[in-house]
Amino acid sequence: MIIVTGTVLAREDSIDEVLRLSVEHVERSRQEPGCVSHDVHRSVEDPLRLFFFERWADADALRAHFAVPASLSFVEALGALTAAPPAMEVLDARPTRV
Repeated sequence: MIIVTGTVLAREDSIDEVLRLSVEHVERSRQEPGCVSHDVHRSVEDPLRLFFFERWADADALRAHFAVPASLSFVEALGALTAAPPAMEVLDARPTRV
């Protein structure tokens, strides 16, 4: 399984649009093949910061997601609305027993 985390820091004047675009992106992404889960959360410490948590079946599913034109448009739109560049981390996760 592939896990993707990301953070976005919106500007105060753009948070409503960032939230709208983010929810739209999450809802659309959940319908894609290989999407196990896709969520966005708002920080309780900084209401301008959003956190994304995604789980994908495999790297091919994630690559397909990145190639969707709406995903590319989402990233471009966020770039114009944020106070800092978005951050993203992609992890290859394997289940383990503890």
